[in-house]
Amino acid sequence: MITVKFFTTRTKICGFEVKGHSGLAERGNDILCAAVSSACYMTVNTLTEVLKADVNIKVNDDGYMKAVVKDLTEEAENLLKGFQIHINALAKDYQKNLKVIYGGAENA
Repeated sequence: MITVKFFTTRTKICGFEVKGHSGLAERGNDILCAAVSSACYMTVNTLTEVLKADVNIKVNDDGYMKAVVKDLTEEAENLLKGFQIHINALAKDYQKNLKVIYGGAENA
């Protein structure tokens, strides 16, 4: 199962952590893993390369990514909201394979 955790303050999303594999298909052929991975990289690349946000990023080869924006701007938060909408839509369609949770920014 893929788990996506959104780090939040009282009213804002400041980052996310993604881990796991969906188990729908073999590694390299899994459409849900590909969709989540692509959305993660698009979000992080837009934060760092387009918005020039200061982001703490951790990635490994086992389906793990963590990204936390240090000084959250309105643009960065809007991008994270779009990522959240996309992930929640996928989670609705793949309830057995993708779980969304929320945690405080202090856990980021």
